[in-house]
Formats: sequence, structure tokens, C-alpha cells
Amino acid sequence: MNLIQEWDNFYVIIGSSAAALTGLQFVVIALIAEARTARTTEAVEAFGTPTVVHFCAVLLLAAVLTTPRHTVVSLTACLVATGALGLVYVAKVIIMALRQRTYKPVLEDWIWHAVLPAIAYAWLFTAGWLAPRSTEVALYCVAGAALMLLFIGIHNAWDTAVWMTTTKPRRKSRL
Repeated sequence: MNLIQEWDNFYVIIGSSAAALTGLQFVVIALIAEARTARTTEAVEAFGTPTVVHFCAVLLLAAVLTTPRHTVVSLTACLVATGALGLVYVAKVIIMALRQRTYKPVLEDWIWHAVLPAIAYAWLFTAGWLAPRSTEVALYCVAGAALMLLFIGIHNAWDTAVWMTTTKPRRKSRL
């Protein structure tokens, strides 16, 4: 599939960005943990972990799409699987966000942590089904979804870092 080769530089750039940002997210969480703020695990799992997952999804897409000798069947399988698993994960994030009690999500949180990721993963799923019919259109959908996930991750990482550094932690009971 020669069409995919035309995207190599694009995926090298966003894959490298996703890998670097994933590492940076680990540093941020480690620094916050060292500051000894008492945050619940549920809040971090609901709002911090998805950021790493989105960055890793972009890294996975970059790796998959720069792998040589793809066929339409292998491309379709990779995209449908990534999109479907991403949608399942977004549903899990919504449940975790509803169950945690440390932070009450506002509309912006629902947009950035649920709606936009669901759209991005739905694009990937759709791109998988489009690949056999219109590979070029499918590749543009994948590129859009990958960029969207990268920007979602950047926004959510910043939002999490700001919230964790500006919000006073709840004190644990000494009983």
C-alpha cells in the first residue's frame, strides 16, 4: 500500500511527540506525588490515566502505520480494533469519572475526557471500515483522529497538572 508510505514523516513526528509527552506525564505525576498531596486513586485513574492511554494510542497508530508491507486487511483490522478498544475505554473512563468523589467534573471535563475521545476513537473505527473502499479517505481520518488524541492528551495533561497544583488536597482523618 504505497499510500501509507506517503504518511511516514507525519507518523514519525506525532509518534515521537506522543512518546515524549507520555514520558512528561510520568514526570508530572511523580513530581506531584513527591509533593505529598493526598489525591484519591480514583480521580487520578479517571482523569490522569486516560491522558497516557491517548498518548499511547497515538504512539501505537504511528507504529502500526509505519510498519512495512501493510495490506488493506491488516490496516482494516488494526484500525477497527484500535477504534473499538478506544470506545470501550472511553466508556470505562466515564464510569470512573462518575464514581470518583474527589472532583466534580464540569461540562469542559465531559467534553475533553468523554466526548472528544469518543469521536476520535469512532473515527478510527470508521476509518477501518472505510479502508477497503477508500484507503486515502481512511488515512486522512486516521491522521485526524491521531492529531485529535494528541491534542486531547496535551489539554488534559495541562488541566490535570493545573488542578493538582492549585487545589488543596482533602486532609485525611486522624482517627
